[in-house]
Amino acid sequence: MQQLIDSLRSIGEPTRLRVLALLAHGELAVGELVQILRLSQPRLSRHMKFLTAAGLVERLPEGAWVFYRLPSSGTGRALVDSVLSFVSPDDPEVVRDRENLNHVRAARKTAAEDYFNRTAESWDDVRGHHYPADDVESALLKAAGQKSYNYMVDFGTGTGRMISLFKDRFERAEGIDLSHKMLTIARSNLQTDDVPGASVRFGDVIASPFDDGIADLVTIHQVLHYMDQPGRVVTEAARVLKPGGRLMIVDFAPHRNEFLRNEHEHRHLGFEARELENWLVASGLKPYQPITLESQHQSGLAVTIWTADKLPKIGENAA
Repeated sequence: MQQLIDSLRSIGEPTRLRVLALLAHGELAVGELVQILRLSQPRLSRHMKFLTAAGLVERLPEGAWVFYRLPSSGTGRALVDSVLSFVSPDDPEVVRDRENLNHVRAARKTAAEDYFNRTAESWDDVRGHHYPADDVESALLKAAGQKSYNYMVDFGTGTGRMISLFKDRFERAEGIDLSHKMLTIARSNLQTDDVPGASVRFGDVIASPFDDGIADLVTIHQVLHYMDQPGRVVTEAARVLKPGGRLMIVDFAPHRNEFLRNEHEHRHLGFEARELENWLVASGLKPYQPITLESQHQSGLAVTIWTADKLPKIGENAA
């Protein structure tokens, strides 16, 4: 009873209600909430302390940044969803906050696009500075197994490297990316590498241009740490997979290299294995034991490979 009373007291304040309405759109960093709500950071921190203590938001420290998000489940999430159902989307403050949120996201997207366009021609070399690329690729091929795949989809294809890597394993492949310059380089690379049946096109990994259940292999290589909502990318990949299809994700293990945020537009400093496995399970996938590869260079980063298969629907056999 007391927990419920404390939670209701925490919600019953205009700024905190606005915070919850914003977090319903996805996790946000403290600095972003300050920009959107036009509050000082100390004042915002006091509000977030109340919401966290009441179990209405989750606090996620990550290097020098702190992210907040709504709980994925439980009584706190149920209470937030119930209260927000009474908040009019046309309320002037809600409208203004949503517009500010869109401005913040648009600015971040523009910065990321500029970065990718600047680094497109040296992209493969840039990636190789931070982790053991050859070891990762060998481990990826091993984790994919000996089977052949009819149709491969590569989310955030960049220079098309994953498609070239798997060229002997598929009949047809397609990659998507939001950087036109990356796509131009990918097309050239696929031609040079003589990859028949492969193509790339403009597309968003949050809302990909593919039908449900079309691919039997989806790869997401060093993409999630750039994303506002990485869990949504996993869900989208699962949607595209056939029952029995395989998802392979490569990304950094947790680290504290803040310069990657400042100089390379990284949003997240790696991922805990458990967090990503939770996204896989929530998306209807069966995860296997992740593989972590340590860099041999002192300044290098550890990389984790997650592999998961899409579970067949009840009464349905995987192809």
